[in-house]
Amino acid sequence: MLYDLRPPVRVLLVDDEELVRTALHRILDFADAITVAAACDGPDAVAAARRLAPDVVLLDIDMPSANGLDVLRDLRALPEPPVVAMLTALDRADHVERALQGGASGFLLKTTEPRLFVDAVRLLAAGGVICTPPGSAAVLGRRLRSAPAVAPAEPEDLTGLTDRERDVLALIAAGLPNADIATYLGMGVTTVKTHIGALKRKLAVTSRVGLAAVVHRSAGGREQE
Repeated sequence: MLYDLRPPVRVLLVDDEELVRTALHRILDFADAITVAAACDGPDAVAAARRLAPDVVLLDIDMPSANGLDVLRDLRALPEPPVVAMLTALDRADHVERALQGGASGFLLKTTEPRLFVDAVRLLAAGGVICTPPGSAAVLGRRLRSAPAVAPAEPEDLTGLTDRERDVLALIAAGLPNADIATYLGMGVTTVKTHIGALKRKLAVTSRVGLAAVVHRSAGGREQE
């Protein structure tokens, strides 16, 4: 029998509503290779992150007790900053844009299906980007289109991608399955699979997680300009 010897992904849950914290805690507790290090309100987030060194923080963007974007800034300023994804009850493009500019690696609606929260944490820990609101996928698509090209020898070179391939790549990073990508872009599922195969070849990756990680690196590189 083979055993996964990798340490579990450690998650910090930050939300002003105890009901939300409890629900997410229960969802993630049942997942393999994920452990909830702590759950707290906004004002306690940075201190908890310093003390517990989580891999991933799920952070409410709109808390009466603390501005989620300010907390994001402080978390990303830590010596070893965790990956942060914002939680929200609303799909607002302006929130998405500001959060991505602040270093967030994704956006999750609080109404997201429980299984997708588990998938999202794993994707984030692997270096990917996750955005469940439809508006956030559009923001990611715009950022990807404007991402600068890197050296041609690098696997993240996006200059060889068609516009349609960039659209598919952004939606993969947003966490959409093939059927939803097909609906969103008005194409067949088979066509989506063909684009994904081309993306894997062009970007020298072997999985959807690898494709999402390309978007994360491209967006991060743009912010450092």
